[in-house]
Order: sequence, then C-alpha cells, then structure tokens
Amino acid sequence: MRLSQTPAVDLKTAKIAAVVNAASGRCSRGAGEALSAEMARQGLAPAHLWCGLGADLERALDKVLEESPDVLIVLGGDGTIRSVAQRCDTAGPLLLPLPGGTMNILPRALYGTRTWRRALHDVLAAPEVRPVNGAQAGGHRFFAAAIFGGPSLLQEAREAVRYGEFALAAQKGIAALRSAFDRELICVWDGKDGAKGEAVAVLCPIASRRLSPSEPRLEAAVVHPEGPVDALRLVLSAAFRDWRADPDVRCAKAERIEVLGGGPFPGLLDGERFTFEGPLQVELVPEAFLALTPGSGAERKLS
Repeated sequence: MRLSQTPAVDLKTAKIAAVVNAASGRCSRGAGEALSAEMARQGLAPAHLWCGLGADLERALDKVLEESPDVLIVLGGDGTIRSVAQRCDTAGPLLLPLPGGTMNILPRALYGTRTWRRALHDVLAAPEVRPVNGAQAGGHRFFAAAIFGGPSLLQEAREAVRYGEFALAAQKGIAALRSAFDRELICVWDGKDGAKGEAVAVLCPIASRRLSPSEPRLEAAVVHPEGPVDALRLVLSAAFRDWRADPDVRCAKAERIEVLGGGPFPGLLDGERFTFEGPLQVELVPEAFLALTPGSGAERKLS
C-alpha cells in the first residue's frame, strides 16, 4: 500500500508500529500502555509496539523496520525522534513523531504546542501526508533546527523559561554564558557570502518563518551579541517571540552552509547535543521523510 501517493490516508487498513522511549524527559514506563490505550480509543491496534529504554532503541527499531510498517508512531524526546526520523525516507514508513521530551523540536514544528494525545487525536481524525525537507551536518541528519557554538547551550535555558522553571533557566543560562564567548564561528552560505558570530543557527523549511514548507533551501542565522547581557536578552526574549528578528542576528537563505571554527564546538541537532569540528558542511536533504500531520490548517511552525 503506497500511502504517500494518496491525499487521504486510511489508517484503518494501514500496518502500524509504535516505538516509545520510556526514559525520555516526559515519558515513563507507563507511556507505552497509555499510547496503546489512546490508539484503542481511536479504533486502532498497532501490529508492533515497543516500549523500553533509549539504550535498546536501535535494536528495537531494526526489528520494527524489518516488518515494513506503513506507519511508525514514535513517542519520546528529541534524540529518540531524530534517530527514528533519519531511518525513514520517502519509501516509508510514514512517521508520526509525538512529543515526549523536554524541547520537542520536531513535534513542535509539525504539531505546534499540542500534547502527544492531542496531536495523535488530530492526526488520526484527518491524516495528511507531508514531505519533510531536512538537512545533514557531520553525517547526522536533522529536520527542524540546528544551533552551533557556545550559545547553543542557551536553548536549554530558553525551554526552562517556557515551562516556567526560572531557577533552572538562570542556572543553565549562567553556565552557557561562561562558554558562549570562547570562540567565534564563521558561517558561509552557498560558497559566497558569510558572517562571523558566536553562534550559527540553521533552520529547515518546516521550522522557518521565512521559507515555505516545500522550499528547497535552508535558513542560516548568525548570532553576534555584543556581550553577555545581549546574549541573555536574546535567549530570554526568544522564549516568547521570533529571535531571528533581533538586531544581533543576520539571516540568509541557502542550499549549503559551511561553519568554520578554530577547534571543537558544541551543537544541537533537533535538540540533541553533539560536538563538531570545523569546517562543518550543512546541506539540504530534500524530502528526507514523509510525516503524518493533521489535515486542518493548524499552526505547525516553531513557536
């Protein structure tokens, strides 16, 4: 059954598998049972449902994909969802990534601020297939947003602010500011223009306010605050508005982005932390996978 070629998806006849990481930030051992119960209320039963810890995820995913499901539901944090998404492509399975972590970068890009139960309900009520353009950096794929450089650590402070955890935000913000100005990065887009800054953000079309969802380009944003006070202002204001509108941010659109740094630098790919060495090539991955989204016109951009 080639579900990706039909505008209306009949999930009643689809072979559905589900993967739950019980160790994710906002999940527990009972998350698998909760997901199964929620699906049952919608008249669906997964052919395969795995619920376990992140250390066993890859082996479990190998087994799930061997069964060639039409739809793969994943409930977990950013690292879990990114790992599963990079195992999918346009040949399938259709991916339904539900928010079960702290930042939930990709689910928020697809489903806005919906809880995992609301996202599942809305998708099942009116499923729509949506190609997702992604990107690749250092052999790792991401599908919503990446941040490179010391200020990438401020993302955790931003999310703490969102959830009202202001003491935690202050703690993480101070730690990030200590390393934010260790080194400067150089960002070059499409081998031509470039800019310097303490951080480089790369946004995929699904997360960008300046790109259409199907546009075959990425958005680069170079952050160059004048000092710690400006950096803290940037991350705190970013919790409530589009930080790319800040005067300390320079933006560009490109198919290929190169990040240069004098030594290793931290980065976040869809909320998962990595360490990179420059020069780092970031390239567009057209139609990286097919996502299931609600058929309504609900907001699906990063808030």
